[in-house]
Amino acid sequence: MNSDLELQLKTLPTEPGVYRYYDKKDQLLYVGKAKNLKNRVLSYFNKNLSGYRTRIMVSKIFRLETTIVPSEYDALLLENNLIKEHQPFYNVMLKDDKTYPWICIKNEDFPRIFLTRTMIKDGSEYFGPYAKVRPAKVLLDTIKHIYKIRTCNLNLAPEKIAEGKYRVCLEYHIKNCEGPCEMLEMKEHYDEKIEAIRGIIKGDFRKAKEYLNSEMMKFAEKLEFENAQMIKDRVDILEKYQVKHTVVNPSINDVDVFGMTSDETAAYVNYFKIQNGSIIQSFTTEIKKVLEETDDDILEEAMIEIRQKFASVSKEILIPFHLTLEIPNVKLIVPKVGDKKRILELSEKNAKEYRIEKLKAVQIVDPERHTNRIMAEMQRLLRMPEEPRHIEGFDNSNIQGTNPVSACVVFKDGKPSKADYRIFHPKTVVGPDDYKTMEEVIYRRYKRLLDENEPLPQLILIDGGKGQLSSSVKSLKLLGLYGKITIIGIAKRLEEIYFPEDPIPLYIDKKSETLKILQRVRDESHRFGVKHHRVRRMNSTIKSELDEIPGVGEKAIELLLSKLKSVKRVKESSRETLEEIMGKSKGGVVWEYFNPT
Repeated sequence: MNSDLELQLKTLPTEPGVYRYYDKKDQLLYVGKAKNLKNRVLSYFNKNLSGYRTRIMVSKIFRLETTIVPSEYDALLLENNLIKEHQPFYNVMLKDDKTYPWICIKNEDFPRIFLTRTMIKDGSEYFGPYAKVRPAKVLLDTIKHIYKIRTCNLNLAPEKIAEGKYRVCLEYHIKNCEGPCEMLEMKEHYDEKIEAIRGIIKGDFRKAKEYLNSEMMKFAEKLEFENAQMIKDRVDILEKYQVKHTVVNPSINDVDVFGMTSDETAAYVNYFKIQNGSIIQSFTTEIKKVLEETDDDILEEAMIEIRQKFASVSKEILIPFHLTLEIPNVKLIVPKVGDKKRILELSEKNAKEYRIEKLKAVQIVDPERHTNRIMAEMQRLLRMPEEPRHIEGFDNSNIQGTNPVSACVVFKDGKPSKADYRIFHPKTVVGPDDYKTMEEVIYRRYKRLLDENEPLPQLILIDGGKGQLSSSVKSLKLLGLYGKITIIGIAKRLEEIYFPEDPIPLYIDKKSETLKILQRVRDESHRFGVKHHRVRRMNSTIKSELDEIPGVGEKAIELLLSKLKSVKRVKESSRETLEEIMGKSKGGVVWEYFNPT
């Protein structure tokens, strides 16, 4: 650390603000916000920094700059603007350069309504943006089914219409327009429709329903029942749209909702805009973690960025956990029950589904990144000092102690390495004793790896509960490996994960990829063990029958089976065949044993 930087650290202010780190080439490395600049900046120069990437970044810092602001919220706004402007290497960013569509009500006489991706500051009204174009198109189609709005781009100024320059087009004749170009529809009537449409776009259907119902009653009073039925059909269309898009109590109005889920490498944030109980905007994004950022930090950044993107001025925000951040004139609420809780859960569900889709895509396009993410997740969940790139799983197989075998399977980077599988035949255990068998096998396996200077695994998985785990730990202690290798047990009933000297098991989320890999290791060790147990049991049964033949030894039996494969074929073979395989003397003995008459 240079002397100028040391001096800056000693004179840091304690007010809220923004700090910026630069390297020797004066490149901006990182922009951060703080409630207390001195405390936050000094925390980076703590000798016990946990994150590898954070340590790398700190090692590059040559100088820093700070800006004091009135509040933490102002610091967050300034930080957000600086990040977007300079795009520092070590900052998380919502990298989203797409242009989203808006619904525009054009500032003109007899306004048109259409989708656009370009905002023109001419006094027109823009609603959105919409994260996906399809919901916006569905909304526009619904509006056009209900109201007859012009689609032409004629200048319908009063003086132009008065000059009689225009004639009604096909849209008028097919009843999609009421002909304002020839003054067949008055401006006041057209503006009423625009006001109702404005309400529909905002999620308020009351004015639209009132307008349609009044029109329907007018036709009914004139006994124009066909026209009245046509208006009623439009009311039905509107009500179906409202029911489909109303997800909570209509009294929940003008609320922003942020749902979130995260893993070791990224966070996924979903945003809902709620108006009158309806979702009028939905947006989900992935935010890559750069410096082991906390969920609190990422949610704060995402809230500010997304609210700016969608021009939200809602005074109420629903979030999944409490934040220290205070936004002026805005309530941050963590709902516990009721409709608000339900809509937050729906937002979180959308974030989780988005994560799953992203991970599926990554698994296909970038399998290495997928593996790295799973390894990092396993390290965190299993409280390991390093990633479990090399896992070994053990299981015992026997029937009442007969023909016992122990299987050892090996997984590397989460995938089976079948060339490294091993089968052990217990040598010191008599009878069905799972604990003693596991103790012997673990000792033999790792004694040999140590003697041969072979690489040791980062994780050992024992198929069983506390008893099998305790027996395995004894062997590791004898070898001086306890504490150097993480060892756990997995019980079948509830998939509990047991750690040595900890009576309380760990329960991992059933959808977690960590649990899926552990289950796969456990199931593979069981499959491999059972397979070899069956082979040994079958060979034992075959040999026991042939062992009864007097004058025929073990080597002769093995020779016979290697040629004929089964006892049945031995019994059915001719004397000549047996004599050819075993010689005249022994071949004759075997044939006479199975053919005594």
